[in-house]
Amino acid sequence: MIDIYYVEDDENISQAVKGFLEQHGYQVVVCPTIAEAKQAFQNACPTLALIDWNMPDGNGNMLCQWIRSHWKELPVIFLTVRSDSCDIVSGFQNGADDYVVKPFELEVLLSRIRALLRRTGDVSKQYFSCGTISLDRKRSLVLCDSEEISLSPAEYQLLNYLLQNKGKTVTRAALLEKVWDSNGNYVNDNTLTVTMKRLREKLHQPSCLKTVRSIGYRMEDVE
Repeated sequence: MIDIYYVEDDENISQAVKGFLEQHGYQVVVCPTIAEAKQAFQNACPTLALIDWNMPDGNGNMLCQWIRSHWKELPVIFLTVRSDSCDIVSGFQNGADDYVVKPFELEVLLSRIRALLRRTGDVSKQYFSCGTISLDRKRSLVLCDSEEISLSPAEYQLLNYLLQNKGKTVTRAALLEKVWDSNGNYVNDNTLTVTMKRLREKLHQPSCLKTVRSIGYRMEDVE
């Protein structure tokens, strides 16, 4: 399933676009504010983002800059009224891939989406996120509150595995096996405790990283 985040505050427009795209096999989440869009991104990375230029709490360019700082290769299409089209140039400088001028035909929007996804493919699988933490597996890059975090190989693998299993409790035994034993490095249980402590410190004690007493750990979205 191709997931699209549609950032649009006009309910009539958003519901028309959502209904049309879902008829063509897309899953669409509508975000009526930039703040809600950021929350959605922190929960999961979509396949593509549709962003209206004028939003009640900012403009699409601001959101695009924020997206590009975390999810560099995510496809982004701006939707704009004709009077704003000159401003779209700055949007491309901040990483937008295409734009469609309102009012637009739904078939035109669909063709733009399909064309863009043919070029980019589905890059969402290379990204993990939870709360203010995001991980780009292609670039081995970890960000926390937009700050790039330098991790040791074991810390990175530990975070990567927990994010892959977000929402699930991962046992200490499973982590020891996946992070260390799979590489032929047999270590004792205390190594995991120390590595987790260092990881939490580097990520500024994130509330989304939970300890499940006597069992293991779990990454989960925080409302």
